[in-house]
Amino acid sequence: MKTNLSSEIASIFKKLQISETNPSYCTGLNWAEINGEKAFAVTTPITNEVIGHAEEVSSDDYEKVIQTAQTAFNKWRLIPAPQRGEVVRQYGLVLRKFKHELGTLVSIECGKILQEGLGEVQEMIDICDFAVGLSRQLYGFTMHSERPQHRMYEHYHPIGVVGIISSFNFPVAVWAWNTMIAAVCGDVTVWKPSEKVPLTAIACFKIFSDILQENDVPEGVFNLIIGGAAVGAQMSKDSRIPLISATGSIVMGKKVGAAVGSRLGKSILELGGNNAIIISPNSDIEMAVRAAVFGAVGTSGQRCTSTRRLIIHEDIYNQIADRLINIYKTLTIGSPLDENNLAGPLIDQDSVAKYLNAILEIKRAGGKILYGGEALTGGEYDKGNYVLPTIAAVQNDYAIVQEETFAPILYLIKYNGNIENAIHIQNDVKQGLSSAIFTNSLRESELFLSHAGSDCGIANVNIGTSGAEIGGAFGGEKETGGGRESGSDAWKFYMRRQTNTINYGTSLPLAQGIKFDV
Repeated sequence: MKTNLSSEIASIFKKLQISETNPSYCTGLNWAEINGEKAFAVTTPITNEVIGHAEEVSSDDYEKVIQTAQTAFNKWRLIPAPQRGEVVRQYGLVLRKFKHELGTLVSIECGKILQEGLGEVQEMIDICDFAVGLSRQLYGFTMHSERPQHRMYEHYHPIGVVGIISSFNFPVAVWAWNTMIAAVCGDVTVWKPSEKVPLTAIACFKIFSDILQENDVPEGVFNLIIGGAAVGAQMSKDSRIPLISATGSIVMGKKVGAAVGSRLGKSILELGGNNAIIISPNSDIEMAVRAAVFGAVGTSGQRCTSTRRLIIHEDIYNQIADRLINIYKTLTIGSPLDENNLAGPLIDQDSVAKYLNAILEIKRAGGKILYGGEALTGGEYDKGNYVLPTIAAVQNDYAIVQEETFAPILYLIKYNGNIENAIHIQNDVKQGLSSAIFTNSLRESELFLSHAGSDCGIANVNIGTSGAEIGGAFGGEKETGGGRESGSDAWKFYMRRQTNTINYGTSLPLAQGIKFDV
C-alpha cells in the first residue's frame, strides 16, 4: 500500500504534537524557546526532502539542563522505586496508544520498513513492562560475617545523572532501554539522540509530558538535548554525569570511552558488530538462509547486529549461494512505508558512498560480487538513498571484511574440516557483538557456546544474529565495547554498589583476627 509522503508526515506530526520547527532541549516539563540561531534541517532518507528543523543546544542551555537534572536527582532518588515504576508503566500504556504513529515516524526519519518501525516501538513497550517489574526487584545480597554479632549485606544506590548518546538506526528503542531502567533505579537521564533523527526523540517527549505532569514528576528527571558530535563530547567530559551510555561506531566509542575514562567515570559502550552465522552441513539449510536474509537485509544492513558474514561449509557452499541469489533477486526495495517493500533506503548519501567504496575494495582484494553491488537510480530511487542488497564471495582476512560497513553487504566465506575451523574464522575479527550457528548437531552447538566457542556477547543456535529480546542483557566484547543494556541484571550498571556491615554486639572484633588493643 503506497502513501503520499507529505500528507503522511503532516498527519503524523499533528498526532505526535511535532511542529515544522523544533527546539533544542526539553527538561521533561519545559521546552526551550525557538530562536533559530543554530537551526538545522532534518531530512527523510526516503526522498532526501526536508521534513522539519531542530536546533542544536547552546552551551548556556546545556548548563541549564545539567543543573536541572542534578536538582531533580536529589528528589527522584527519594521516591520509592515502585512509585517510579508506576510512571514508567503509564508511559508504556501511552506508547501502546501511539505505537502506529511513532513507528511510522521512525520509518520516515531513519528509513527502516514500517514493520521494523512498529517493532522498535514495541521494544519500548516491552522494556517499560520489564522495568515496572524490576522496580520491585532491585535486590542485593546478604553475606555471613567472620566476626560474631555482625551482619553484612550489599545495597545498590542510584548513580545520579545518566547521559545517553544514541544512534540513528534505533532512534527510540535504545533510549528506552537505558531510560526506563535508569528511572526505576532512581537515576535521571539526559538524552542526546543522533542529529540525523531528532524528530522521533522530540515525539517521545511530547507524548510523555502529560504523564509527567499528572504524576508530579520533578522537572529534570527526563531530559532531551539536541546536537551533534560536539554536544556528545561535552557530555563525555562532564564529571557531573557519572555514567555515559553511548551507541555508535567504534571510532566514536573510543573517543567517548577515553573522555569518560580520563575523569574515572563509567561508560556503557555499544559499538560496531561484524556478525557471522556459521552454517554447518548438519543444519536446516532453509532456516539458515531465511535467517541470513533477514539479518543482512533488515534495516538495510544498518543494525549493529546485522549479519555481515556467512561462514559456510564447503560441501553446501554452492547450494546456499544459489539459494541466496535467487531470494535476493525477488527482494522489493523502495519506500519503507509501502508494506510490499522489504528494504528501504540507507540513512544518507554518505552511507551510499561508503557502500560503493566497500564494493570497490571487495573487488580490489580479489573478491567476487555474486549479486548486487550498485546504487539504485531512476524513478523513485533518484530522490532517495537506495542501494541493491549485495552478496559477495570473499576471504575473511580481506581488510574490508575485517571492518564493519553499515550497509546490506553479505560476505560468503567457505570453511572446510570441522566446526572448530568455522569458529576460528567467526572469532577472527576485532568486533564481538552477535553470532550464530545453524546446526542440528548437539556437539557442534554446545562447542559453539562453550569456553572455546564464540567470543561474542550474543551467541545463538538456529536463529540469526539480529533481533535480540529485551529480557536478556544486550552488548558485546572486544571492540564492540563490553557494555550491557536492557534486560537480565544490566540494571546494576546504572547503580553504585555498597557493602554494609553492622555490628550489633558490645565488642569491637577486627577482621582477619587482628589484635589492636588500646
